Amino acid sequence: MNLNQIHNVYFIGIGGIGMSNLARYFRNLGKQVSGYDKTPSILTTELIESGISIHFEDSIDLIPKDFYLDNTLVIITPAVPKTHSEWNFFVERNYQIKKRAEVLGLITKDTFCFAVAGTHGKTTTSGILGHLLYESGADVTAFIGGIVENYNSNLIGSGSTVTVVEADEFDRSFLHLHPNIACITSMDADHLDIYGTSEAIEASFIEFASKIEDKNNLFITKELPLEGITCAVNEAAVYKAFNVRVGNGSYVFDVQTPTEIIRDLHFGLPGRHNLMNALMAIAMANLFGTPTDAIAKGIASFKGIKRRFSYQIKTDRKVYIDDYAHHPTEINAVHQAVSELYPNQKVLAVFQPHLFSRTRDFVDDFAKSLSAFDEVVLLDIYPARELPMEGVNAQWLMSKMTNNHKKIVSKEDLIPTILASGATVIVTIGAGDIGELVPIIKKAIHESI
Repeated sequence: MNLNQIHNVYFIGIGGIGMSNLARYFRNLGKQVSGYDKTPSILTTELIESGISIHFEDSIDLIPKDFYLDNTLVIITPAVPKTHSEWNFFVERNYQIKKRAEVLGLITKDTFCFAVAGTHGKTTTSGILGHLLYESGADVTAFIGGIVENYNSNLIGSGSTVTVVEADEFDRSFLHLHPNIACITSMDADHLDIYGTSEAIEASFIEFASKIEDKNNLFITKELPLEGITCAVNEAAVYKAFNVRVGNGSYVFDVQTPTEIIRDLHFGLPGRHNLMNALMAIAMANLFGTPTDAIAKGIASFKGIKRRFSYQIKTDRKVYIDDYAHHPTEINAVHQAVSELYPNQKVLAVFQPHLFSRTRDFVDDFAKSLSAFDEVVLLDIYPARELPMEGVNAQWLMSKMTNNHKKIVSKEDLIPTILASGATVIVTIGAGDIGELVPIIKKAIHESI
């Protein structure tokens, strides 16, 4: 398929974080873009305001007639059921229908592609890298799996020769990509509903790594069983962050590269995991030839990703942080960052588990991670694409936790529970619709201070 010959792009599931940045991309290219989604959201509102036609009812009659032409590409999300009438309309008429991952594969084939892989850290690392390249003047488009605070968007730039993409292991999507430079931040077990075993997911990452023929273009953490250029914080590695200290609420650190030491980099994102994300982005930008002063300036000015340790309230009396963490390792990272920043303060964690299968597969690890917090409030499991599983619920998870202060609440009772807690630091955690509650929680806490 030649994307240059495509005039119309129709999205089924246009409001997803990954689908919406593709919609923005094709709109920037001058294509006619339209689509369907199940429910309105902040993202769909922004797309509509940019001139994209979107409807929220599965109806063939609502597909714009302009999109009945041969030069229409249809892009679908894996979450759409096979019974979807609009999807079947296009299938029956032999339209060109692609998954999002396949379209990213087509885009990256014709550009110089940076691919960021790993069970954790993809969004922050790709956001930092996209920002560094864009700020240095590179002709880049970066597709980010979250809203980058600097741009209030999940798309950075509108370049045509360089791309930054998240190499998503879900559904083996990253095997469609054509990376020139890549990194792998982690290979923890996840998505076992797709892979079945941790060995299978590791094999998939190894297959992704094989796409980089020159291993000098593949950046890895030291513990991964792969050949590549090592990155580490306070340990010997080809790229090493060291002399880490905290000043004025930011990390300050030095980076050893193969040819120089970059001193006194300032970076505002909390948590040791974010230092590694920054180092991976710095290493890739450095290899690409980004000037050292541009790297230093870009790292200092990066504001972070919404829902990634995102401060909602930050006062002497109360702190409210929101984070997308939905895997035990990510919850551990949130706890590490909160503990480092707010030692000896009472922390309340509000967690919404994401997927029945993930809760089942990692229930003991979730229980251990959550038990580290002083107080935990659980919401019911967010099902996303799944049907309920017998015996897999929030009550089961809570029974395995060792905290003295833990409870399950409904969304209706959540705010009164938070306000009654007395915690000085509140963290909302999860990848489901808990993110939609954040503005309401923020308002209630703010009014109570």
